[in-house]
Amino acid sequence: MIRDFRLKDIDCIMHLWLETNQQAHDFIESSYWDSNFISVKEMLPQSTIYIYECNNQIQGFIGLVDDYIAGLFISKDNQSRGIGRTLLNYTKEKCMRLTLQVYQKNSRAVQFYLREGFSISEEQVDEETGEIEYLMEWRQFA
Repeated sequence: MIRDFRLKDIDCIMHLWLETNQQAHDFIESSYWDSNFISVKEMLPQSTIYIYECNNQIQGFIGLVDDYIAGLFISKDNQSRGIGRTLLNYTKEKCMRLTLQVYQKNSRAVQFYLREGFSISEEQVDEETGEIEYLMEWRQFA
């Protein structure tokens, strides 16, 4: 069910990226996500991406840059079914430490990461959006 990213996945995961960001961040103008679409599409193949797939349908993905989770995206119809946790646990098996940034107003995501063992290490303002975001961190204990 979890596999590595293939270049042919790019259009599907970019659609998922855009749709999920607009849905989860209704407090940010959708034009912000539209304006970042091309640069994210160019950066994705340079990241480590794990795809969650079932019946040849991509249902979610997680993107990493070293130990930084650049994003965890689950299709709208497949949220709250354990896919995010599965992708996160798969990633935790490969890393000793993970960090990420999440908007304070995205309370569903904040609660998810807290439940999954992350802690808030810093609060800052995202200069591009003016929104408060948390820097969160998880560490594997031996």
